[in-house]
Amino acid sequence: MRRFALIAVGIFIVWLALAGRLTLAEVVTGALVAAGVAALSRHHLALLDDIRLTPMLPVHLARYFWTFFIALVGANLDVARRVISPKPDIHPALVEVRTALTSDLGKLWLANSITLTPGTLSVDVVGDVLKVHWIDATPGRDMEHATRAIAEKFEARLKGFLS
Repeated sequence: MRRFALIAVGIFIVWLALAGRLTLAEVVTGALVAAGVAALSRHHLALLDDIRLTPMLPVHLARYFWTFFIALVGANLDVARRVISPKPDIHPALVEVRTALTSDLGKLWLANSITLTPGTLSVDVVGDVLKVHWIDATPGRDMEHATRAIAEKFEARLKGFLS
């Protein structure tokens, strides 16, 4: 039932955001579509069980998205600086990043956060280690440094609502 409610509410919110008008017909149609899609897909979305539903969930999500936005802007500026530089300052390498997140959804969300940030690309997740292609892997940097530089800020926010 919990999974059904999460899916239905999420789809209904997206429906209302895309509808453009809040007429009775839009709201009723949105509720019916959201309930139908949730009923058909609830067994396939077991990952959603890892979300901790607390009254603080909206606050944790807002903190995560703010942290992601700041990281996204900073990474875009950094990559743009590297691209327009007369002598590109890049040291690409595949690095390993250790995560304390234990749920599959937590690791998935962290890997996607890393991939969506320019200059990094999540390649694989094996246990508690993410393999990340990083544009700035200066020689001599260890796993601890890579973890702090790439994942620490996201992971701290994700721990608020995921395990």
